[in-house]
Amino acid sequence: MHTRRSSRSLRTGGTLLATALLVSACSLGASTSAATSPTSAADVALGALPRSTPAALSPYYGQKARWHSCGVPGFECATLKAPLDYDKPVGGDVRLAVARKKATGPGKRLGSLLVNPGGPGGSAVAYVQAYAGIGYPAEVRARYDMVAVDPRGVARSEPVECLDGRDMDTYTQTDSTPDDARETTELVGAYKKFAEACGAHSAKLLRHVSTVETARDMDIVRAALGDAKLNYVGASYGTFLGATYAGLFPGRAGRLVLDGAMDPTLPARRLNLDQTAGFETAFQSFAKDCVQQPDCPLGAKGSPSAEAGRKLKAFFRKLDAHPIPTGDADGRTLGEALATTGVIAAMYDESSWAQLREALSSAMKKHDGAGLLVLADSYYERDGDGRYSNLMSANAAVNCLDLPPAYDSPEEVEKAVPAFEKASPVFGEGLAWASLSCAYWPVGPTGEPHRIEARGAAPIVVVGTTRDPATPYPWARALAAQLASARLLTYEGDGHTAYGRGSTCIDSAINTYLLRGTPPVDGKRCS
Repeated sequence: MHTRRSSRSLRTGGTLLATALLVSACSLGASTSAATSPTSAADVALGALPRSTPAALSPYYGQKARWHSCGVPGFECATLKAPLDYDKPVGGDVRLAVARKKATGPGKRLGSLLVNPGGPGGSAVAYVQAYAGIGYPAEVRARYDMVAVDPRGVARSEPVECLDGRDMDTYTQTDSTPDDARETTELVGAYKKFAEACGAHSAKLLRHVSTVETARDMDIVRAALGDAKLNYVGASYGTFLGATYAGLFPGRAGRLVLDGAMDPTLPARRLNLDQTAGFETAFQSFAKDCVQQPDCPLGAKGSPSAEAGRKLKAFFRKLDAHPIPTGDADGRTLGEALATTGVIAAMYDESSWAQLREALSSAMKKHDGAGLLVLADSYYERDGDGRYSNLMSANAAVNCLDLPPAYDSPEEVEKAVPAFEKASPVFGEGLAWASLSCAYWPVGPTGEPHRIEARGAAPIVVVGTTRDPATPYPWARALAAQLASARLLTYEGDGHTAYGRGSTCIDSAINTYLLRGTPPVDGKRCS
């Protein structure tokens, strides 16, 4: 099962898989209710909110963060409140978990730098504590307080809850390439069960986890931190969140870096299809490398990379009929669904390619699925005790609220499968069926595709990677063309996102912007 999720590891910021496909969009203006559907996304842009703070929101904007130790050396945490419903701010609150590591010096403090790793559903607090707060360039950490807030519905900020661990195990193993009516009914039943569980456990919150609401929460956090403007680095879905903030509050947008950019003008069908093609591009890069290695299980050294795709697809088909052992304590075997997830997980970062070759070799030659199961579990954030983080629950909740579903029925998906298979012979069929999940969501969407212009904002750096699997490079070009003050920075390479992944050219350009406020020249390319 695959979802529109992007943001893979704590190092790179990225993720994907479980109920839809990758990221999502936001609503068309300040209101959280659905707007009239436009004839085209090009016809409407996200509208800026009034500069003045409404009286009903003053108590939220007047908050002061009360910092306390939170168990991780060097970090302190706080809890802030935001209205559950911005249209009715007196109707209840959402508690937001915030963490920070204060600037270490030397040099003049530049304020707070808010970071978000993507998802939707990735824990920003975990990200800043495990990586950003200690792994960002020393000169950046010296001048900025490193800050993160878990978005509403995510991790420590009143998490959306759906299935328990055992039911999630069943869900993630459901056959996502149905061969007949019975298997189609089982897949639809799995989507419905997941959606119904979310509705039963998080009914009130499900209506209020949109990207627009989370962006408005970030402005409350900015005020509580005492910053006149928001400085921000967002990866993957975090680019959508950052662009939305700039669209709503262009005058408060400080130094914004949007790495692995999303295109908010695309409907869910196009997003899913584009991302499917992105994973095929990433797989072809892996395959070309694989067949040059002596341990490649997908072809002899020097064989055509196209052969690798055919062999992998054939292997998936064998697993569909006959899953293989994994040695898992809970008795899970490796079928097509988990194997596909494991392969896709390794597409986010080329440093995982060797691990994937080894896992595929064990599975294909020794009938040992343990290695691919490890990759799949890391993707789903399942721990050794069978517990899952709420990543997949939050991912579905945001995606299904932000955009109308890609497809409304199995019949529509069946018609779309050929287009998905053309985009990716290896992954297309499964990703087509994954696009059906939001059709059964218990609450209707509040968002539509739209442009984000953010007129009046300071320069915004939009970063795209040419062979990014989860956020295809054309999306970065499209977002940069929409944002009035964008500077497009291109990384010619593999993997998901670019900052902090080894390119001195990319890192230098972004660090210069964050520290001096000087953006790169529009169109700058790095390798």
